[in-house]
Amino acid sequence: MSTRRDDAMAALRDWSRPGRRADLVAAAWQAGETNVSALAEAARISRPTVYADLRSRGIDPDHRPKGNDVITNLSPLDIEGFTGVGERLDAEFDAALRRWAAEHPTATHEEGKTEALRLAHVMDTTYRYADVRDLLAHEQVARAERDRLLHQVELRWEALSTAAAWMAAHHAYVLAVEDARIAIDMWRERAEAALSRPFFCASPQDEAAYRQIQEAGHPALEEALAALDQAPAQTAERLRADLDQSHERRMGLAAQTLHVAQPAQ
Repeated sequence: MSTRRDDAMAALRDWSRPGRRADLVAAAWQAGETNVSALAEAARISRPTVYADLRSRGIDPDHRPKGNDVITNLSPLDIEGFTGVGERLDAEFDAALRRWAAEHPTATHEEGKTEALRLAHVMDTTYRYADVRDLLAHEQVARAERDRLLHQVELRWEALSTAAAWMAAHHAYVLAVEDARIAIDMWRERAEAALSRPFFCASPQDEAAYRQIQEAGHPALEEALAALDQAPAQTAERLRADLDQSHERRMGLAAQTLHVAQPAQ
């Protein structure tokens, strides 16, 4: 099933009527596609043009919308005493079973076995949930930082046009490019880690435990998992290539500026 973001990006790739492009760029952004490079590729325009289109429609590219795919609640877990911390699993299971036995002194052996099985599902689901939730959150933070630093490159480059201390401003631009390269690589690592750890419920007991986690105020994971880039290595390679190509061209332009400025010095 096509998502709203997919539909918006498909429309953006097919824009043709003058003036329509900015509307489509804005629509794709509001639908959740806040990767400027992806927008530029879809519309066959440059990243600065994407920024200009967004601003022309009253959108500040520095403030990305937060959708349901964003993991915002990283509060500690406590689901019937299970925290999702691997080192505590055995102790937490024993404590939970002892509590149940104390509360049900007349329970039969079979009832005890049934409860132990239920608690095992709660323990396992909570542990897997904690692991996946943290990986997703790390990917989302790294993705936001990647996009922020790629945007910073554009801002630093634009600032060169009016900079009084041109050399200092150019150095800031060069540093921004290097920071963006590092951020792309860090995001790729986080994205690959998140992609390698799926979350699923294999039984009704798992589903019941997952509902308990959500009822305790912790976020569902499905939308964040669906929003993961399925090919982070290829995306990172493309982002690096776009960044390096743009940087090489800009360094050539900067060299011309320095050449003209040298006689005045």
